[in-house]
Amino acid sequence: MVSKALVVKIIAKDDTQDEVAQFLTGALELANQEAGTVIWMALRTDDSTFWVVDAFPGDTERQAHLDGPIAAALMENADRLLSSPPEILKADVLAAK
Repeated sequence: MVSKALVVKIIAKDDTQDEVAQFLTGALELANQEAGTVIWMALRTDDSTFWVVDAFPGDTERQAHLDGPIAAALMENADRLLSSPPEILKADVLAAK
């Protein structure tokens, strides 16, 4: 059961769109290693706009993910890859299948 989530909006710079896509694709392996990350999806809605949606059993697991290697790598490369800082929204899961 999941009760907490993150919705993250990521906007790539024009010349880094492919690199951001590759970064997110590669992050799946790290997400799979996180026992507390029950759902993890990377999405693309246009050439430069990406989303990460993930869900967790509770606040502890969500915070562990935020403190983990995916978020650290994204923030470490944000100035180079992104047109603005990622928009990280904490959410409560109302329903999930």
